[in-house]
Amino acid sequence: MPGFTPMSTTVATDGLNAAERDRILAKAAIFAPPPAMLPDGRRDLVGLSREELAAEMAEIGEKPFRAKQLWHWIYHQGETDFAKMTTIAKPMQQKLAERFVVGRPEVATRQDSADSTRKWVFAFRDAQRVETVYIPSADEDRGAVCISTQVGCTLSCKFCHTGTQKLVRNLGAAEIVGQFMAARDSYGEWPSPKDGTARHLSNIVVMGMGEPLYNYENVAKALRIVMDHEGIGLSRRRITLSTSGVVPMMDRCGEELGVGLAVSLHAVTNELRDEIVPLNRKYPIEELIAACRRYPGASNARRITFEYVMLRGVNDSEAEARELVRLIRGIPAKVNLIPFNPWPGSPYRTSTSEAIQRFAAIVNDAGYASPIRRPRGRDILAACGQLKTESERRRAAAG
Repeated sequence: MPGFTPMSTTVATDGLNAAERDRILAKAAIFAPPPAMLPDGRRDLVGLSREELAAEMAEIGEKPFRAKQLWHWIYHQGETDFAKMTTIAKPMQQKLAERFVVGRPEVATRQDSADSTRKWVFAFRDAQRVETVYIPSADEDRGAVCISTQVGCTLSCKFCHTGTQKLVRNLGAAEIVGQFMAARDSYGEWPSPKDGTARHLSNIVVMGMGEPLYNYENVAKALRIVMDHEGIGLSRRRITLSTSGVVPMMDRCGEELGVGLAVSLHAVTNELRDEIVPLNRKYPIEELIAACRRYPGASNARRITFEYVMLRGVNDSEAEARELVRLIRGIPAKVNLIPFNPWPGSPYRTSTSEAIQRFAAIVNDAGYASPIRRPRGRDILAACGQLKTESERRRAAAG
């Protein structure tokens, strides 16, 4: 099947076999991103692995050191113009420019929130769009870039605005890493620091549009590029991948990437989770929690984050808080309590402050940190669960 890369490893645990994982990856190929070749025949170098970059250089008669030079300019310096790559001779700069580009997604729109959150709508070469958000920390000295992995989403979680946009296609590795690179462009944060100095864009959360584990190959490739110490050099401890619970891929993610894990839980019974997170019908809570217990590297220093959106009268009772504690007992974890972020047409309301505080107290008393997430970027629909591309909004409005 075109675009399908067989898995390099298999992890058969608790009855989750390689065939099921292969089925997920084969399905992902149906929504494959477009080729990296431009209409004029040039190839985009962003998103290529080190090995692929070296192969491209070999194809034009260049030695491996040239790939190392380019890697430094593309991912450490953030340079997009071959003519400004000063360690490369001018004839070679011209040769590269004739055959290749160093691309970025186009910034279709940019919005800045009153609370310093910034949201971009990025347009790709096939005119598809996604949203990406920079979320500053409380002191605004640094923060996280929330990147998307799919155009639309296949999961249809009932409280999530993104889930109302049908899945169009997966993003390629270049489109995923390109979001972070374009965000760095926006803040002027090149070159990458070598001395450990923190930048504003200090973390990545793979929590934007889409379910990353349904686009695992491209997500993994992009994150390996981000973590490469001779390029962007972001530590895996500064990367968190969020999943709604694609259980067969969670083992592989942990073994191969080792990034932080966030699980969109949102309910403590299968009955309710089946309703608001339909993926639960395929991978129920018992299987999901078992996968969390297996996740490599989970410890007090690297806790699993359970995301829990607070829906008034739906999942915010004290009994549900106690059941949550029972479910995750023994897992090094914290629980992010997320006040529901309204969006047009949503059937839900945000839990009252009193209900959230009572819920948090029960979880805290059980020994689990349960911070109440401060909504960021609500005024520009950039908060958790609010992302949905403007092109989709316009089509909905026209309908």
